[in-house]
Amino acid sequence: MSKESQALLRRDCPGRVLLDHITGKWGILVLTSLTEGPLRFHQLRAGIEGVSDKMLTQTLRTFASDGLVERTVLPTAPPSVVYELTELGAEAARELEPFLRWVRATASAGVAVRV
Repeated sequence: MSKESQALLRRDCPGRVLLDHITGKWGILVLTSLTEGPLRFHQLRAGIEGVSDKMLTQTLRTFASDGLVERTVLPTAPPSVVYELTELGAEAARELEPFLRWVRATASAGVAVRV
């Protein structure tokens, strides 16, 4: 195991906080949804089946705080808010893609996935 991986096992590793944010129930799905470009809140909610307004709001706020997502208020009446990946968020999404391919392939193969 690499030193970097070992560091994540430590309770005081700052990387564990980011890891927790990204791998939370909705984190990966939000990042993946935003890879196609900027989206408004209702577009994200409609695209991620099952996410509540509360959890989507919480995930977006956390990602904005982490520097993964940028929140832009558009000067419309009423104001519109658009969310998009920052460079850091886009990098995270790219790094997740091989894992997501594995998940899709494994689930498609019927490997002991319980719903």
